[in-house]
Amino acid sequence: MAPAAHRPELPSYADARPRLGAGRIRRTAVTAVAALAATSLLAACGYGSKSDDAGSGSTTPAAAVPSGKQLSADNVKIGFFANVTHATALVGLAKDGLISKELAAGGAKVTPSVFNAGPTEIEALNAGSIDIGWIGPSPAINGFVKSKGTSLRIISGSASGGVKLVVNPKKIKSLADVKGKRIATPQLGNTQDVALLNWISEQGWKVDPDSGKGDVSVFRTDNKITPDAYKNGSIDGAWVPEPTASKLVAEGAKVLLDESTLWPDHKFVITNVIVRESFLKEHPDVVEAVLRGSVKTNAWIKANPDAAKDAANKQLEALSGSALPPAIIDPAWQSIEVLDDPLAATLTTEADHAVKAGLLQKPDLNGIYDLRLLNKVLTADGSPEVSDAGLGAK
Repeated sequence: MAPAAHRPELPSYADARPRLGAGRIRRTAVTAVAALAATSLLAACGYGSKSDDAGSGSTTPAAAVPSGKQLSADNVKIGFFANVTHATALVGLAKDGLISKELAAGGAKVTPSVFNAGPTEIEALNAGSIDIGWIGPSPAINGFVKSKGTSLRIISGSASGGVKLVVNPKKIKSLADVKGKRIATPQLGNTQDVALLNWISEQGWKVDPDSGKGDVSVFRTDNKITPDAYKNGSIDGAWVPEPTASKLVAEGAKVLLDESTLWPDHKFVITNVIVRESFLKEHPDVVEAVLRGSVKTNAWIKANPDAAKDAANKQLEALSGSALPPAIIDPAWQSIEVLDDPLAATLTTEADHAVKAGLLQKPDLNGIYDLRLLNKVLTADGSPEVSDAGLGAK
């Protein structure tokens, strides 16, 4: 790898410097296609995106060509975050990763883009700047709803877990102590913001969802600056994904709550794979190749957890210039589970949480999933099919 002084910088898709305590965070989207050797952008996904894609509704994917045959596109633009919760993309999209190899076998290359936040990834998808993306559930829901079901489809799961409420143990010793404190989330209306607002509501407390003011002060703070905000005392804790949670623990914070404990079977979707609807219609063979690589990557990660952790950390190093130390990468890695199942039932629950928090009108999610190509890949691999919970494209 080139010395840090000569490593190319990655243009951000968004202004990643929100002010602590601000209500809505204004972000300016900047179009850029990123090489993998670039600056790390650590953030989580959110609501709030422009949806002007001209997709044409649900489609029935045509029969895709077998692995190794010439694919119908020679370039695939794929977006993801430099987060541990995007482990499948980190590992599979590396130069020698299984997704990259699957596409290369069909004569296609990957053009990767690393994003700073979910809404900007949705904007890029709508604009055609990316074709496929690893992303959290909240922006996927919002992008689908705002486009009236024409912009995207969720085509696979990718990860569950990896989200924690971490706090200053000197100020917060119990869940009841969270009342009156300053708790950070990555972005207004993002997946973790919705989860925190829902949890606050379940405690019987009240918070204005836009300003974040109320019985708990919710500070929308970019994950990159959250550790500094914790160190200087601007916040008392944070509801954040990995590795940010473990970074805070390394600064002396304590895990007060693992979000997985709030869900049946301790499973909830944190990362899905989405596709631009028009790209799915035009290039189902390419989408199938990506899914084949994703399924193979997840199987390899599960069979080789230590090697996979090292591979993911190497990609984080390539993106940021420094690998995560064991004190951070080890607990972060242990808290996530890669999977192919999108856990569709939990997506509906997360949408209900956003509605209850006042961040979303009751959405119509019919057609948000198209798992036909994924189930084709799983069947060929001898694995059981996964469910779309009745929300599949017809």
